[in-house]
Amino acid sequence: MKAVLTDEKIPRRWYNILPDLPEPLAPPLDPETDKPMKPEKLLRIFATELIKQEMSMEQYVGIPKKVRELYAKIGRPTPLFRAINLEKP
Repeated sequence: MKAVLTDEKIPRRWYNILPDLPEPLAPPLDPETDKPMKPEKLLRIFATELIKQEMSMEQYVGIPKKVRELYAKIGRPTPLFRAINLEKP
């Protein structure tokens, strides 16, 4: 059974696997120095909110309202389907 998600059922938060890992991931390495990349360099590549999400240890990270509004406005290339089989124990 396929269940296309309606607007009111579209997720409002992302699941973050980082808190469930047995040990933390290694930080991203600076290709110039082979040492952990400094936040200033990450900011040249990624948006601040993305860095916050990537570094968060919260199990669920809220999807920004603006992102949800844009998805609703422009749509998705394919509809979202609920992964029912992945929910089974």
